Amino acid sequence: MEPLDVAARVAAGQDGVLTARQAIACGVHPTQVRDLCRAGRWRRLARGSYLVDADVVGPPARRAVIRAAVASAGPGAVAVLDTAAEMWGIAGLRRTALVHVSVPPDSPRAQRRRHPDIVVHQLGLRSADVTSVAGIPATTPVVTVADVIRRVERYSAVALLDSALNTGRLGEADVAAIPRLIQGRRGAVAARGVLAEADGRAQSPLETMVRLRCVDGGVPPDDLQVEVRDPDGYLLGVGDLGWRAAKVIAEADGAGPHGLPAAVYQDRQRQNRLVNAGWLILRFTWHDAQREDYIPYTVRTALNRQP
Repeated sequence: MEPLDVAARVAAGQDGVLTARQAIACGVHPTQVRDLCRAGRWRRLARGSYLVDADVVGPPARRAVIRAAVASAGPGAVAVLDTAAEMWGIAGLRRTALVHVSVPPDSPRAQRRRHPDIVVHQLGLRSADVTSVAGIPATTPVVTVADVIRRVERYSAVALLDSALNTGRLGEADVAAIPRLIQGRRGAVAARGVLAEADGRAQSPLETMVRLRCVDGGVPPDDLQVEVRDPDGYLLGVGDLGWRAAKVIAEADGAGPHGLPAAVYQDRQRQNRLVNAGWLILRFTWHDAQREDYIPYTVRTALNRQP
């Protein structure tokens, strides 16, 4: 088999990414790598990391970018913080092009400056703090969440915790272990405060945002994922947040599944059933959530309406 074919086969199992060291092991000379990049057949993603068959239209896959960034940071490099959360599928943080990587304390200084989108940290990780996702070294979910919630504001921290619980990346025992993991570290006091606000029933960061706006505005919901049934027990619908005594439901309408045509029709049918059963349905978007007063004002008005 030709060296380029061998390289392509190795890269195929790594999101199309090949390191310079792997290329040499496949029999591809550094001069040939340079020529392949100049010809546009390979693309340099980070120092010593290349995307093979890079003439595919469009930007490289995000996981390929992360893999290349971690590989470029040298031995012992690990995806951490926002990047590790992204790899685990834990939502709640704003997505950026940045890749956060932690390197061992003894890493050469030259490894710490290499690409504008690669942010290099030294987090002092233990071996037990690290696992892998698709072959990419990354901090475990509980360590990832513990590290992030010390660094972000309250709403993002709670959304991250909610997502980790809802997706099963964290269990209640993991959340209980976080105070020990963050003890004595900067931001630990605020982080311990958000732990009590986490609720794994929230199915999206927007649901978390709406809930916290209501809590801060003095109209906390009675329940989440509120099931409404008719007298025969038939399920009429499930609301994101609910105030049962007033028969009010608040829905968080994100740009994801709720925006699909089939979901729109289902939401309308469900809403009609709930309205006919005497419930008032409020719908909130990301735009609404940016105003700290709008959501609680709207909910309070609904709760105070005359029967």
